[in-house]
Amino acid sequence: MIKSIRKTLFILLFALSSTMMVSSAVAQEWPLVGGDYWEVTGIDVHDGGSYKYASWLASEWRKNLEFSKSKGWIKDYMILANVHGRSDEADLYLIRVMESVPSGAEGEKRQKEYQEWQTKTITEMQAESGNRAEYREVMSSSLLQHLTFRD
Repeated sequence: MIKSIRKTLFILLFALSSTMMVSSAVAQEWPLVGGDYWEVTGIDVHDGGSYKYASWLASEWRKNLEFSKSKGWIKDYMILANVHGRSDEADLYLIRVMESVPSGAEGEKRQKEYQEWQTKTITEMQAESGNRAEYREVMSSSLLQHLTFRD
């Protein structure tokens, strides 16, 4: 019986000390702060397709992202080349930087506004997207969040 009381007392003391450690950790500020979101798409450019894809990026892709930037939907965009890429890695990384990820309703609103701005139908845009498969392949898509140190 005394062993049982000691065991119960030990468990209670352990639980109490654990609770105190958690509450003191919660009182401290987290050392990192979440910032902008980076949507990164890895692209494999097929042999012989570099010029055609670069031309599309410099025209249509850029025009679309400039529209998004003018609306405040994104903060920036860029293209990174994988200079020393291995065979299983993307050749290019297309990056869009945004302050936040839109809600479903906001995404629908933006899509409608984009379609009104765009001179092409959804069917035409889908066909063009499929045609790019002849010279490029989407290898990956990631949504990353930039973290900074809390000072």
